[in-house]
Amino acid sequence: RWLLLLLLASLTTVTKAKVFSRCEMSHLLLEEGLDGYRGYSPPSVKLCMAFYESTFNTAAQSIKADGSTDYGIFQISSQLWGTADRSPSDNCCRTACRDLLSNNITDDIVCAKRIVRNPQGMDAWEGWVTHCKGRGLSEWVEGCDL
Repeated sequence: RWLLLLLLASLTTVTKAKVFSRCEMSHLLLEEGLDGYRGYSPPSVKLCMAFYESTFNTAAQSIKADGSTDYGIFQISSQLWGTADRSPSDNCCRTACRDLLSNNITDDIVCAKRIVRNPQGMDAWEGWVTHCKGRGLSEWVEGCDL
């Protein structure tokens, strides 16, 4: 019985997820140097992408048809970018995928910057291509006092 209680207690502390508000996220992305990163400016570019990838939820996970999983606020793929227990990976971001699920998104941002440096750039994210690319995005930062 103690083992079960210990297991339940550990599960509640493993992932401290956060769902950011649009303005919280915009300020955080600005503070972390993503405005203008690799020519993608303003912060609304990344806001739009993050919203359509995870609705700003740090604990978001999506299992893909190929068996890989996308993790965290930017839905970073276990296939190329991080290490997951269930799938082989190139681990180009040198991170454990489970670390992308916490409310501290510094490692997510570091990995997203790494992804954007690739030739595909922001086009690596389906949410960006489908919902954000080529559109006016100023409404994403309206009222956020940037």
